[in-house]
Amino acid sequence: MKKIIVYAATSLDGMIAKADGSVDWLEELPNPDQLDYGYFDFYDGIDTTIMGNKTYQQVLGFDVPFPYNGKANYVLTRNEALTKDENVEFISKDPIETLHNLKESEGKDIWLIGGGAINTLLLNNGLIDQVIVHVMPVILGDGIPLFNKEAKVSTLKLIESKSYPTGVIEMRYDLEM
Repeated sequence: MKKIIVYAATSLDGMIAKADGSVDWLEELPNPDQLDYGYFDFYDGIDTTIMGNKTYQQVLGFDVPFPYNGKANYVLTRNEALTKDENVEFISKDPIETLHNLKESEGKDIWLIGGGAINTLLLNNGLIDQVIVHVMPVILGDGIPLFNKEAKVSTLKLIESKSYPTGVIEMRYDLEM
């Protein structure tokens, strides 16, 4: 069975983006050795991405080619008129059932890209297996949290942590069900 894994960078105060959805603050952090913080190894271990439509629109606005080509990409949306485009398949009906079926399929793991509302939806429905978070040495003060206020209380088990010379802390957690 595939795992659904949240893989994200957050500010020290738990934000994945500024209030306007931008993540430009990530590129402003010093990284003189151009560390990838394990991203490429993680990316090789997945064959599917899931994100919300706001996150998808943000990705399209990066002014680069769609970064997840070669993967099966799904966007959760309430807009039933959206079905598919050149990059993704849109899921508007029965997202929880669809994602259960994706987890049961053969292949590599699934990257839950976010945002916070989608992360919370999957958390509250018991679909997240693992959380890998990179806490960046910055405080945003306001923004979009990794999980929103509707997130249920959940217990996690730390399976690994690493610190990097840039001040980034990586933590890997399994969700205890």
